[in-house]
Amino acid sequence: MEANEDLISALTEAGFTQAELADVVNEYLRDHGHEGTVSDRTVRHWLTGKTRWPHPRQREALEAVFGSTAEDLGFIRPAGRSSPTSEPEQPLRRRNFLIATTGTAATVVSPLSARPSTVGISDVIRLRSGLDALMFIDDTRGGHETLERAALSGATEALDMQHQAASQRIRQRLFSVAADYTATAAWSALDARHSDRAEQHLHQALYLAGMAQDPVVELRVWNSYAMLAHQRQHFTQAVDSAQAAQATAITRRDPLFASLAHARTAVGHSNLGDRQAALRSLGYAAEALEKAEPQQPRPSWIAFYGPAELNAITAIVRDRIGDAAEAEAASHQALSTIPQQFRRNRALATTRLALAQLHQRDIEQACATAATVFPMMSSNPIPGRMRSLLGDYYRDLITLAPKAPVTREWGDRYRLEWSRA
Repeated sequence: MEANEDLISALTEAGFTQAELADVVNEYLRDHGHEGTVSDRTVRHWLTGKTRWPHPRQREALEAVFGSTAEDLGFIRPAGRSSPTSEPEQPLRRRNFLIATTGTAATVVSPLSARPSTVGISDVIRLRSGLDALMFIDDTRGGHETLERAALSGATEALDMQHQAASQRIRQRLFSVAADYTATAAWSALDARHSDRAEQHLHQALYLAGMAQDPVVELRVWNSYAMLAHQRQHFTQAVDSAQAAQATAITRRDPLFASLAHARTAVGHSNLGDRQAALRSLGYAAEALEKAEPQQPRPSWIAFYGPAELNAITAIVRDRIGDAAEAEAASHQALSTIPQQFRRNRALATTRLALAQLHQRDIEQACATAATVFPMMSSNPIPGRMRSLLGDYYRDLITLAPKAPVTREWGDRYRLEWSRA
C-alpha cells in the first residue's frame, strides 16, 4: 500500500488538516442533499492509499474542493470504469483570492453573487488561501507596510464574519484565521523593524489564538515574540518567549514545531552567552527535526523551517558563542539547501556567512560575500531586519579592519545601496 502523494501535496498546499478536509467534504455533501459521513479516518484512508477510489459522491466533493479530477488527486480508477465527462468545479479554496496586479499584496475579491448569511467551511478556506498568497510575497520580498495592511484587512474580514450565522466550530476557525492574519501582520512589521507595531499586533494575535484554541498560532506568536525581544536586546525575555513556544500543545503532536521552538531558544541562550544551554537547545532542535514527517499538512507560514533553516540558525548561534569556523560551515550548509523562492532568507544566510568569515579575519572574502546580498534583493527595498544585519556587518568590518582598502570600497558600496533603498 503506497501513500497518495498527490492528495498529500494538495492537502499541504491548501493548508488543511485531515479534520478540516473531512468538514469541507461533508459540507459539500450536505449542501447537495446528502448525508455528510466523512471522518478523519476516511481522510486518513485516502492519504495512506488504503482507499484507492472513493465513493462517487465523495469524489465529486473532493473534485469541487480542489478543482482537480480524482485521478489528478492520485486516486486510481478501477479497471473497466469509464471517465466522467464533466469538468471539476473551480476550487473553493482559490475562488475569491487573487494576487494584486502590483505583486505586493493579497486582495480579497468578493464573489459575484451576494454572500450567504450563513458562514461555512468554504468561507474559512477562501480566507486561508489569502494567507498563502501573503506568505509567498514575504518569502521573496520580506516585510513591508503594504503586506502588513493586507494582512490586517484579512483579519478584519474574518472577524466581521463573526456577525453572521455560523456554528461554534466555524466561529473558532474564523478566530484562528484572524489570528493567523494578525500574526502575519506582526511578522511583516517585525521584519521591517517596526517593533512597536509588531508588539501591538502580537498582543492581538495571541488573544485571537486563545479564542480559537489554536496552539499552532500560539506557537507562531511566541516565536515572533522571541524575535521581537531579540531586536530590543531583551535577551532573557527572548528565552522566556521561546520556552513559552515550547510549552504549546502543538509541540507534543508535531516535532517540527518543537524543533523550531528549541532552535529559537538556542538563539536566546547564545545572546546571553550561555554556551552550554545554547548547544543543548540546538541538539534538542536537531533531534526533534529528525522525527518530523515532512509531508504532514501544515500552514504555509512554517514552510520556511526545515534542515536548511536549522543550519541557518545554527550559524547564528555558533557565531555568537565564538565558533566562527563552525558558523561558516553551517552557513554553507544552509545556502546549499534553502529553496530559491525564499529569497529574503537566502540573503540573510549570506550575510551571516559574511559575518562568520569576517570574524575569522578573512576580510576580503567576507566583503566579497556580503556584496552579493545587494543583487539578491535588487528588485525590492531591503527589509529593515536585513538592513540592520548589514549594518552590524559594516560596524564589525570597521572595527576589525579600519584601514584596509577593501573596507573603504565596501563602505562606498554600502552607502550607495542605502541611498537607493
